[in-house]
Amino acid sequence: MHSNNRGSTGRFVLAAAVMSMLAMGIGSPRVWADDANTTGLAITSSEVTVGQLHSATGTMAISETGSIQAERLAIEQINAQGGVLGRQIKIIQEDGASDWPTFAEKARKLLVNDKVATVFGCWTSASRKAVLPVFEQQNGLLYYPTFYEGLEQSKNVIYTGQEATQQILASLDWIAKTKGAKSFYLIGSDYIWPRTAMKIARKHIENVLHGEVVGEDYYPLGNTQFGSLINKVKLKKPDAVFAAVVGGSNVAFYKQLKAAGVTAAKQNLLTISVTEDELLGIGGENMAGFFASMKYFQSLDNPNNKAFVEAFKARYGANAVIGDVTQAAYLGPWLWKAAVEKAGSFDVDKVVAASPGIELKTAPEGYVKVHENHHLWSRTRIGEAQADGQFKVIEESELIEPNPFPKGYQ
Repeated sequence: MHSNNRGSTGRFVLAAAVMSMLAMGIGSPRVWADDANTTGLAITSSEVTVGQLHSATGTMAISETGSIQAERLAIEQINAQGGVLGRQIKIIQEDGASDWPTFAEKARKLLVNDKVATVFGCWTSASRKAVLPVFEQQNGLLYYPTFYEGLEQSKNVIYTGQEATQQILASLDWIAKTKGAKSFYLIGSDYIWPRTAMKIARKHIENVLHGEVVGEDYYPLGNTQFGSLINKVKLKKPDAVFAAVVGGSNVAFYKQLKAAGVTAAKQNLLTISVTEDELLGIGGENMAGFFASMKYFQSLDNPNNKAFVEAFKARYGANAVIGDVTQAAYLGPWLWKAAVEKAGSFDVDKVVAASPGIELKTAPEGYVKVHENHHLWSRTRIGEAQADGQFKVIEESELIEPNPFPKGYQ
């Protein structure tokens, strides 16, 4: 930073009188381009360009559309409050199209050609793994919103969703304790997150809960035929089905379960992959009584969340729903803004260095804090699916410290 003796020249000003400290409680002083930008990023004295990289098309669009909407809402709110370091945020949006090589190609475009200051994006672990080498090679910064398997930590990623210990282990403990579950059937889509999640789940079930895995099956993304699987579940009669089916396949899976008579009255089912976004397509009546483990549900009763839900519905329609990843995506721009302003710079290395310890007391989920390992402190919540398409929160943990490399699960 240059010395701050510019006041007499009028070059150093505060953006819009700091906008009465703003709704999110963070001021936005203007910092000049030579101070704020030392790495050739797309930044002018009035604008900063960021990237959005999600699946707007393909099988993952059912899940990722909410992330796109939430990130845009956050950015619109930040811009209305004076922007970041006095600059308005401009978005370049790219479509990963539910295809992992496309994600890598678009990430390279955003970082190399567009020189964006940061990227908000990805959903599946497959897409994140595809873009990770690009972000590390180009020293970009990704805010990744999805609950995931853990076993990763990168200087170039801030993970705003849960890792495995905050979602998988806590939820298995819950269903074993409250439902007496000892036998489990593991089901997932066939790619890295569900397979790694179930590897972690199996170790926990067998080594910690001293239970038994009676079945384990995976199906390709987009699969819509679950008849043979449902027959196996009915035959095995597990105490609990533990499910990580993602994207559009969920619609077929839960409708076929209901049609086959596998309902909550007869079968405990705990999912780590169905949020309100997917439930909208599934239909609440097809999943009522089943459980989901998330850190956020739209029905959370706190002032932060009420304001968020109201703003989201005002922007995207009264029938819009908000799921866990949508809320985690909303956190991304706010956490980036806070880190940029703490650093006084858009420089990726400086923003990364400023990120640990950042708190967001206005998060819809209640409160989050960035850990040194780039994950967030957050709570595990268990929701029971309702016929109206919402979840009733029936269990809530204390804040859980993120631990992406738990001993004994790798």
